[in-house]
Amino acid sequence: MSFSVVRTRFAPSPTGYLHVGGLRTALYAYLVAKQNQGKFLLRVEDTDRERFVEGAIEDFLKALNWAGINPDEGVCLEGEHIAQKGDLGPYIQSERLDVYKRYSDQLIEKGFAYKCFCTKERLDGLREELQKKGEVPKYDRHCLGLTEDEINKNVSEGQPFVVRLKIPEGITTFKDEIRGDISYPNKDLDDQVLMKSDGFPTYHMAVVVDDHEMQISHVIRGEEWISSTPKHIILYNAFGWDVPVHAHLPLLLNEDRTKLSKRQGDVAVNDYINKGYLPEALVNFVAFLGWNPGDEREIFSIKELIKSFSLDKVSKSGAFFNTEKLDWYNREYLKNISMTDFMIGIKNFSQIESIKNFNEEVLLKIGDILKERISKYKDIDTMIEEGELQYFFDKPNLEKNKIPNKNCDVDKTKEYLSATIDILSNMMSDWSPENIKETLWDYSGEKGRGDVLWPLRYSLCGKDKSPDPFTLAYVLGKDETISRIKNAISVLNV
Repeated sequence: MSFSVVRTRFAPSPTGYLHVGGLRTALYAYLVAKQNQGKFLLRVEDTDRERFVEGAIEDFLKALNWAGINPDEGVCLEGEHIAQKGDLGPYIQSERLDVYKRYSDQLIEKGFAYKCFCTKERLDGLREELQKKGEVPKYDRHCLGLTEDEINKNVSEGQPFVVRLKIPEGITTFKDEIRGDISYPNKDLDDQVLMKSDGFPTYHMAVVVDDHEMQISHVIRGEEWISSTPKHIILYNAFGWDVPVHAHLPLLLNEDRTKLSKRQGDVAVNDYINKGYLPEALVNFVAFLGWNPGDEREIFSIKELIKSFSLDKVSKSGAFFNTEKLDWYNREYLKNISMTDFMIGIKNFSQIESIKNFNEEVLLKIGDILKERISKYKDIDTMIEEGELQYFFDKPNLEKNKIPNKNCDVDKTKEYLSATIDILSNMMSDWSPENIKETLWDYSGEKGRGDVLWPLRYSLCGKDKSPDPFTLAYVLGKDETISRIKNAISVLNV
């Protein structure tokens, strides 16, 4: 093998949005390139025109940019526009049709490929016949025996044709960096279509030509492509090209061992962006979907992943996608971001106007409380919609019978709340949880901690469970705290 520089690629098809499995493939390819001082490029494989999704290319690029996995070469974003950088492009397959045509002609000239004029009706009939016999559907090489005159006549008459790979006899063996040596008897391989009748290449033709022309040294992709690799090796050999290193990644699985799919939950990277996961957390989580560093470490920055990652530590078996583990990662990363950034995240992701427009000073005060209670930014809206933490943003609706502490009557409770208002109104020290607690501590100890502090806490939040009353009062501020205590007294007077 004569690759002087490590060059890897991520080559998505714009038939949908970026899947977390695609993010993992891109991440692993990026890590291999960076740890070897190589190049990571992005190529768009858009030969499937029927399934093309408008905006999918931009989605790939924006999602990768969000994750910090940016290509050194190939397709990229310049502002809001798709661009291409590098000297080995173009990097979008639909812009390279003349390249594939040229190489296809070479294969035909050398006898490694042939033109096939079989109609769809004939191919469908052949497939049905073989299936009835219990045989694997394969092309019967009907057109391989056509003479040059017959071929020329068909072409001159305008008969549509595809170009098929002529599979040689023997066995094709290749080494997979994750799975070791893999062999396929060539007799089990179909004469794969390389060029379609519309002039577009199939995946098999385009991927080999592009990887060669773009000097890709490592092909890192999902295990669903293992069975196609022998055909690609045959193509490399037919052209006389060096074969890149191949590594096929394990499937991502649901907890029930089924393949991760949209039918069973969120799988697009955008789903996780929109829920307010941090990019560092998702990247760290995805890195462990099939890879293990061999020690107890779980938290890795991208620089640490570049240093530690290796393909020989990637598992052959499927990796389970555990959202609870992703939430754990996100909580770990949330702990370490600044409170200012945390609040920016909350305001950016919340769809609740009272939060988006809420006093930033108050939001900063409840930052520590929120950090302890959420796994991702979107949880804030969920908690408030379900009534939790709503008391920070709106006055609570109080139930009269819940205001007094157990075994404390209404009159005593009103007395304690009125005294609490007087004490807090005359409080001269800074309005902090510690000072509020110190100011009320002696009085609550004299009258009964629960009898004083329970009605105070409930007056401020209207919930059976909440942060302590001193923290609540601090967050709400002096005026709002006193206003809510007065409201509780008015409820008791009814």
